[in-house]
Amino acid sequence: MMSTTGPQTRMERDPLGELPVPADALYGVQTVRAAQNFPISGLRPLPAFVDSVVHVKRAAALTHRTTGRLDARRANAIVQAADEILAGAYRDQFIVDPYQAGAGTSHNMNVNEVLANRANELLGGERGEYTPVHPNDHVNMAQSTNDVIPTAIRIGALTLLGAFERATLGLIEALFIKGVEFDDVLKSGRTHLQDAMPIRLGQEFTAYARTLARDLDRVRQAADYLRDLGIGGSAVGTGVNVEPAYPALMVAELSGALDIALRVGEDRIQLMQSMGDAAAFSASLRVLAIDLSKTVSDLRLLVSGPRTGLDEIVLPAVQPGSSIMPGKINPSIPEMVNQVCLQVVGNDTCVSMAAEHGQLQLNVMMPVIAHNVFLSMGILTNAIRVLDTGCVRGIEANRAMCAYWLERSAALATALAPQIGYARAAELSKQSVTEGVLIRELAAREAVLPAAQLEAALDLRRMTEIGVPGEEPTG
Repeated sequence: MMSTTGPQTRMERDPLGELPVPADALYGVQTVRAAQNFPISGLRPLPAFVDSVVHVKRAAALTHRTTGRLDARRANAIVQAADEILAGAYRDQFIVDPYQAGAGTSHNMNVNEVLANRANELLGGERGEYTPVHPNDHVNMAQSTNDVIPTAIRIGALTLLGAFERATLGLIEALFIKGVEFDDVLKSGRTHLQDAMPIRLGQEFTAYARTLARDLDRVRQAADYLRDLGIGGSAVGTGVNVEPAYPALMVAELSGALDIALRVGEDRIQLMQSMGDAAAFSASLRVLAIDLSKTVSDLRLLVSGPRTGLDEIVLPAVQPGSSIMPGKINPSIPEMVNQVCLQVVGNDTCVSMAAEHGQLQLNVMMPVIAHNVFLSMGILTNAIRVLDTGCVRGIEANRAMCAYWLERSAALATALAPQIGYARAAELSKQSVTEGVLIRELAAREAVLPAAQLEAALDLRRMTEIGVPGEEPTG
């Protein structure tokens, strides 16, 4: 029974005793206790974590209405409350810090209390009375934090996957477009940041696109394991207090509501005790972030200058680059993406360590796993989208500088090695650098090959395709 201590608070009781709760709060005593216990980061749960748990509660109410375990009046009120939250209402009522008690009991109860209080309002009751809808008995019916939170991690990641895929496919498309646009731009390749054989700027960008395409495939493959749900495992995976029909009905409800193909887990005990699927998914995001970071680091190198660097491409100017140096323009978007990728790698380290720190039938580190997986997906999606539309699609080639550096590459002597031998080619390369003379000019002066043969061997475009420069292709 609720007691009132004043116009601004109400008293609620849980198994540990009484606490004042803000009178207008939809959350209740267990949420207040968690907020008091864990004033850690000042952060609130990410929207995906709220939504995914609310979806589980909504599906449970519908499932129990179907089986008759929960009367339609209570079930419908819970569903309506859930729909309001999923539409964006009452978001300020989810207040438990991501760094909280293990397993996510605090977050689970925060959702249970908000839904119960709002459902009771819809039925004519008052906040804090918990009648006719109780957070544990009705909203959490046949559930445990231990199967709700693993399920929420899985469906939360899958709901974020669509936006992530669309953003990544957009960037891949933009890189492929640049690959075609720059296919005729010959430039110097570089290995160890030293002169290397020619490559086409278009080949570089096409390779970036194909790398990210492979990474996206890897993310999709890892995501498929998340479709197996262990909901119905209740406390330790055995399904105590759960009707036999419940798991399949829950999966059907969640699949329909989210428009995502989900599966009934084959072994709910296994799916509860292991966070391996979440860790593998996080690891696939890390690999994509590693390749993405390498790509934007390359863009920063290629745009370096404009007078003392490579200056082979031009990025769209998005903001002044210095508060003191007039006219300076920085690769601001690639720099942002680097930072996001570093954060994702750090997040994955946390996820992998948390996945290892489970014991026996439960991994109590699930709140930090959920937070980091959802954070990685959110910031990667946004960073990729900005990189695509705000940077890559506006990149231009500095054709003059590409040609300038290519002709000055000491590595061009490599193309002469099949005709004059490695040792003589190495001498030419060294001499070119020492004297500051182009390989083409030096080889002509030294008459290392007849003029026509030399011209064929130093065909720059031919050097960017498989084959031996200066020889007619066979087969």
